[in-house]
Amino acid sequence: MAIGEVFFGRKENIKAISRFFNSDNNDAALIYGRRRVGKTELIKHCLKQTKTTSIYYECKETSELNNVKSLCEIISETFGLPPLAFDTFESTLAFLYKQAAKKELILVIDEYPYIRKVVEGLDSIIQSFIDNNKSTSRLKLILCGSYVETMKSLLSEENPLFGRFDLVMNLKAMDYYESALFYKDFSDEDKVRLYSVFGGIPYYNRRIDSSKTVKQNIIDLIASPGSRFENEVQMHLKSEISKMQNAYEVFEALAKGFVRFKDILSQSQVSSSPTLADVLDKLINMDIVVKESPINDENNKKKAGYYISDQLTLFYFKYIYRNLSRLAVMESEAFYDKFIEPDFEEHYVPQAFEQICRQFLIRKNRSGELADSFEKIGKYWYDDPINHKNGEFDVVTENDNSYIFYEAKFREGKLDKNLIWNEIQQVNSTGLVCSKYGFFSKSGYKEIDESHRQQLILYKLEDLYQ
Repeated sequence: MAIGEVFFGRKENIKAISRFFNSDNNDAALIYGRRRVGKTELIKHCLKQTKTTSIYYECKETSELNNVKSLCEIISETFGLPPLAFDTFESTLAFLYKQAAKKELILVIDEYPYIRKVVEGLDSIIQSFIDNNKSTSRLKLILCGSYVETMKSLLSEENPLFGRFDLVMNLKAMDYYESALFYKDFSDEDKVRLYSVFGGIPYYNRRIDSSKTVKQNIIDLIASPGSRFENEVQMHLKSEISKMQNAYEVFEALAKGFVRFKDILSQSQVSSSPTLADVLDKLINMDIVVKESPINDENNKKKAGYYISDQLTLFYFKYIYRNLSRLAVMESEAFYDKFIEPDFEEHYVPQAFEQICRQFLIRKNRSGELADSFEKIGKYWYDDPINHKNGEFDVVTENDNSYIFYEAKFREGKLDKNLIWNEIQQVNSTGLVCSKYGFFSKSGYKEIDESHRQQLILYKLEDLYQ
C-alpha cells in the first residue's frame, strides 16, 4: 500500500501479478477482496512497474452507455485517437482485443460488478472474447471488484468464465507486521494497540496520525461524533448485506464473545438455525467473519467457533454500536474513559495480541526461520473430566502429531519461572502433551533457569517487529 511514493508490503502479491504480466500464456486474471483492502493501489503500483501499455477503468454505478463513454475517453487518450463512438461495452471490448493484435495491452476493469449489473450476459461476452482471441490477441484482462460474493461467483462451475482465469487473487487484509509499516514511529506496545483497532486495512492505517497518541487517534477516527470512520463499518456492511436480516444482531453477539453456534442463536434472537447458518455463511464469504475449528478436532461442528475477523468491525460492535446514543451526547474523552479504556486495556488488546503472535509464527514458519516448523496452527480443544470442564488453548502448533503450546501475555511485569511453570502445569493437566512450551511476553522475562530453556521458546515483544 502506498503513502506518497512509498509502497508498503504486498511483496508476494506483486510477484504474482508481475508473473501474470510477463507470461506469454496468461489471458485473464481475477482480483477481488473486501472494500478498502487496497486492490486498486496494488494494481496501479504493478502497472507502474511494467512497460506494457495499460488501460485502467473503474466502472461506475450507472448506465452501460455512461460507462462506455468514460472508457472510450481513456482509450482515445491512451492511443492518441479521435473520440470513439461505441455505444456498447461489447463493441468497446472488441476494439481493444483488435488493438492488442498489434501490440500487447493490459486492460483492468475495476468494480466489475457495477458494469456486470447493467450489461446482460457480460460474463458470457467476456468468455467468448477470451476463447476466440487466444491466438490472435495479446490482451491481458484483469477483472477486479469489492463485492466478494459476486466476484467469487465468477469462479463457480455454472459461470461462463469458469476455468478462464490464469490468476485468481483474493486480496486479504495485511498482517500486523505490514500494517505497522504505516505507523512505524509508535512504540511496539502501541503498534499492538493500533492493530487491535484498525487491523490490516491500508485505507484505515493511512489515516493514523503519528503526532497523536493511540487514544487520540481512536477518538478522532472512530470514537467521536463526526469522526472519519463514524459510518465506515455500517457503510461497508450495507453494501453487501442490504438484503440480509439479523446481521447486526449476529455481530453484537460475536462482539460480546459468544462464538458457538447455539450461543449465537440464543443471544442474537435470530429466528431459526437455518437462518443463522445462512447469515454466518454470507458473512464468512465477505471475509468479515471466520469459522475456526480446533486443530485436534477439525470435523466437529459443535466445537467450531465464529469470530469477527476485521478488527475495526469488532471494535465498532464491541464499543461503539451499542453505545451510539451515549456517544452522541457525551464529551468524547469522557466516553472513551468510561466505555472503552478499562476493557480495552484489560481484555481487548491482550486478545488481539494473541492473534498477532499467531501471525508472527505463521510469518516465521513460511520463511523457514522456525527451528520447530509446523503444519497446523490454531486452537486446541481439551476435555477435563476430573474438574468437569472443557476449553481451548488459543495458540497451538502441530507437526507430525507433536504439539507446541504458546501463551501470549500482554501485561506489565516480566514473566518469571513460577508463572511459566504454573502455565505448563495447567496445560499438562488437560492431557495435552507438548514437545515444547512457547511464551510471548510484552515485558520480558526474569529468573528463568538455564536447565528449563531447552523446553521453552521465549519471545519478547520486540522480536515481533524486527
